[in-house]
Amino acid sequence: MEIKIGVQNVGREIVLESTQDAETVAKVVGEAISEGNELRLKDDKGRLIIVPGNALAYVEIGAEEVRRVGFGQF
Repeated sequence: MEIKIGVQNVGREIVLESTQDAETVAKVVGEAISEGNELRLKDDKGRLIIVPGNALAYVEIGAEEVRRVGFGQF
């Protein structure tokens, strides 16, 4: 799923693909905001992204969707 993270006073957003489900990501984001801790997420390539919780402007969690393979219509 695609996750977009906006950081205060930064013009570009952080975009990553994650294998974590939406509920897990929402829980981690909520904890980072409420406790003022850093937000730690892993992308689908195993890289760790760390953002200070007090610098978060927004987090957009994309819908989980199954990727389709092939050229047929579904």
